Amino acid sequence: MPLQILGLNHNTAPVEIREQVVFAGDEIPRALANLATLDGVDEALLLSTCNRTEFYVISEVDGRERLKEWLKSDRKLDDSFNESLFTLDDDAAIRHIFRVACGLDSMVLGEPQILGQLKDAFRHAQQAETLGSNLSRLFQHTFAVAKKIRTDTEIGASPVSVASAAVNLAQQFFAGFKKHTALLVGAGVTIELVAKHLVSRDIGRLFVANRSVDRAQQLAKQFGGFALPLSEIEGTLPEADILITSTSAPHAIITTKQMQEAIKARKRKPIFAVDIAVPRDLDPDINRVRDAYLYDIDDLQHVVEENRSEREKEAQHAERIVEQELASVNDWLRSLEVVPTIASLRETVEDIRRSELQRLGNKMSDLTDEQRARVEMLTASIVNKILHVPTVKMKEVAGRDQCYLYVDAVRTLFDLDDVEAGDETAAGAGAASAESGEQPAARSDNVRHLRGTGTEDA
Repeated sequence: MPLQILGLNHNTAPVEIREQVVFAGDEIPRALANLATLDGVDEALLLSTCNRTEFYVISEVDGRERLKEWLKSDRKLDDSFNESLFTLDDDAAIRHIFRVACGLDSMVLGEPQILGQLKDAFRHAQQAETLGSNLSRLFQHTFAVAKKIRTDTEIGASPVSVASAAVNLAQQFFAGFKKHTALLVGAGVTIELVAKHLVSRDIGRLFVANRSVDRAQQLAKQFGGFALPLSEIEGTLPEADILITSTSAPHAIITTKQMQEAIKARKRKPIFAVDIAVPRDLDPDINRVRDAYLYDIDDLQHVVEENRSEREKEAQHAERIVEQELASVNDWLRSLEVVPTIASLRETVEDIRRSELQRLGNKMSDLTDEQRARVEMLTASIVNKILHVPTVKMKEVAGRDQCYLYVDAVRTLFDLDDVEAGDETAAGAGAASAESGEQPAARSDNVRHLRGTGTEDA
């Protein structure tokens, strides 16, 4: 079945578009359940972060068109949204998945958070039962590729994250942090990193606000700060020189009016704000408030680019590994062409042997049990000898591009695609391989199309 990708990310769409298609919490299983009902979509995985929303599907037809229509309907989007979408298939799709997992396609080159997010997406798809053998195997290999790149390159060295970029930007705004107060909204990994960077640069006071006060208290205690519930943000905002937010709230949690009141209470003393969240936590119109300086996640791009050169050399090494692993995946896919075809061929010929022996049953009624066993062994030996050369030859061409020609020829000559027994045998072989730890078999026509013929993320 063909691998297809439909999505948008920080390279194709600004934050005001990306925030409209973020899926989080209970929306993820709901979306996956809807994808499973789309005609032609056989497997599906959804990756949704602040910098990307991408759908990875296995579909016998072009399932992306049906997926696009569902997405537009689900999020009430107009046709202008199409300009932000990108599509990939075959080798380009596999390469993209590898690059995403390794952080090569991230806003922050080489950042590690995206791999954890991709593993979470894989787990959600498992729980929703929208994964099959194709995507399961592909993503297991993807995780191995990401690990190899982390081990064999230094792309993760001199780490630059969205959190550090936000603090670097704040440092350009203030001469120093010792006399200033920071208000952090949220208590996830990104805010924890922000707090770490602020404390390392001697921030004067630190407030952490979060929906879960217990989590806010844990984080505040870790960095010597003060915790508060979201309901107290408005009263604390006038004390904040630096405001950095990263929550999963579906709508703005600080309004323009609240910011205006805070600036007034501060006697026009400015507030520097960075909104890392997607959807955004801060009303974009805050940018119009005098003495309020608002930056969103897309504005951090130029800060990140200043540190990108240090990782470019290692990124080139990582890109070479991606290409090598892509070739490895193609070898695996070609082997999946051959294995079920050999199994189908053997089962077809074996069925012929058995049916002929059954047809001759009455004529062999005078044979003893020993003679019957000898006939059984003789006919089985003949089948094995006839199939030996074709089996060996097909295994020899399994790693070559032209293996599809051999597979198609054998399946056509023996009419294997219409043999139910052959399909059942291939499925059985796949189950047996899975139990033994080997690569599972899949139908030849399906796998051929998968290969084709021709921070992140806060």
